[in-house]
Amino acid sequence: QVHLVESGGGLVQAGGSLRLSCAAAGRTFSGWTLAWFRQAPGTEREFVAAIYWSGTNTYYAASVKGRFTISKDNAKNTVDLHMNSLKPEDTAVYLCAAGIEGTYKYWGQGTQVTVSS
Repeated sequence: QVHLVESGGGLVQAGGSLRLSCAAAGRTFSGWTLAWFRQAPGTEREFVAAIYWSGTNTYYAASVKGRFTISKDNAKNTVDLHMNSLKPEDTAVYLCAAGIEGTYKYWGQGTQVTVSS
């Protein structure tokens, strides 16, 4: 059974920073992609960033590029999202996902990030 558990959300003022962490368990993720998505109320789920578990390739949405950094610790099976220069429009539930061959198969429950203006 695969489990993805997010932590690190909270309330922050605009311009501030937060670090989200995703603890992954239940299988080896060699060859998989670990990613962060977000969903604000009344909107569709949106891709934020992804990292290839077996290498160093990273991918970012245009809206967060230069402000957010995704990183991983293969030994600890964690994937972090470092968020800087946060904006009110970054407010959302952030979800961790694990995927392979173009499909995200496993999802966490999410952690709330609220950015006040």
